[in-house]
Amino acid sequence: MPSAPISIAESSVLLVQLSDSHLFANADGKLLGMNTRDSLNAVIGRVLAEQPVIDLLIATGDLSQDGSVDSYEVFRQASAQIAAPVRWIPGNHDELSEMAEAAQRSDYLEPVTDVGEWRITMLDSAVPGSVPGYLEDAQLQLLASSLSEAPQRHHLVCLHHNPVAIGCAWMDSIGLRNPDALFAVLDRFPQVRAVLWGHVHQEYDQVRNDVRLLASPSTCIQFAPGSVEFKVDTTAPGYRWLRLHSDGRLDTGVSRVEGLDFEVDYGGQGY
Repeated sequence: MPSAPISIAESSVLLVQLSDSHLFANADGKLLGMNTRDSLNAVIGRVLAEQPVIDLLIATGDLSQDGSVDSYEVFRQASAQIAAPVRWIPGNHDELSEMAEAAQRSDYLEPVTDVGEWRITMLDSAVPGSVPGYLEDAQLQLLASSLSEAPQRHHLVCLHHNPVAIGCAWMDSIGLRNPDALFAVLDRFPQVRAVLWGHVHQEYDQVRNDVRLLASPSTCIQFAPGSVEFKVDTTAPGYRWLRLHSDGRLDTGVSRVEGLDFEVDYGGQGY
């Protein structure tokens, strides 16, 4: 069953996606030279300046780099500046038990949420000790149930790992290991409108079988599109917004911070 529906007054809803923040318990923690706490705060500042009314905030994994409860508390407190319900899913750098501890007494980890005429399903593709992802049978069953129980709603499905190749060879090798199983479920339900993920630290926007496939930037470092081997881009951190209309249409875009100086440090703590 989904969490209590989020009531709205408009004919469309606005979602904001934050992804791959890679936070540390230490306020000075840096990933490849970037202070990830500072960059997250800069992105949230841009969200607040650009999006006055947000119906749902979703965090699509790798909230933490060190897996500490304190790092999740940092994310929780920073994102609380945004006046909206929040949902989290883990990524390959996250520790689910610590994430759950930070999310206790909240509905952050609720996997199914109805908002407006849409249903948002958050899938856990993280595998403990593994960088690539995998959707266990329980997650695939959750997805099938979520879709079958709400045929009248439009559906957005979210996960951490990329279920399709994005043209970035090293990243494609560490994506979702069983994408065929995911699409076998999705292809049964014509009400699916979009699939959204993180992990790749870059934009992606394509269509498969009339379903929008979307990936988004990180709130910290970005990976160079089209790279064969690991490579960091100097593009600024950002977030994705999604305007979900009651008739099933979806408008979306990416916004990036400005004026954030950053020099890649491959010698520092790595990805």
